[in-house]
Amino acid sequence: MPDSSIKKLLIVDDSKVSRILIRTHILAQRPEWLITEATCGEDAIALVNTDPPDYCTMDINMPGIQGTDAAAQILLNHPSIKIVIFSANIQETHQARAHSLGSILVAKPVTEKSIALTLDYFKNAQ
Repeated sequence: MPDSSIKKLLIVDDSKVSRILIRTHILAQRPEWLITEATCGEDAIALVNTDPPDYCTMDINMPGIQGTDAAAQILLNHPSIKIVIFSANIQETHQARAHSLGSILVAKPVTEKSIALTLDYFKNAQ
């Protein structure tokens, strides 16, 4: 029987620095988690369709479709995935869109506090 504490996380961000920061902070607290990455919404959708993660962090502003649109498409086929939207754009419209997806918006830059909010959401959204 697989260990239920091992979770899969998909990090979606066109910024390599942001992906590295999210990965580093998450693995510091959850070293057993398996992490994959995508640099755009289209790649994220393709990855989720072949190997769905338990959790996902999603940037909003990326090449191609917006992260919130990618998240909406992912949740149509995989509603059990918990998604946290990361963005430097914390306007009310982005927050409302995140909430409409059943998600939360976490402000960039990526910090220990933003990762703590993310992990708390993943834990309590189950």
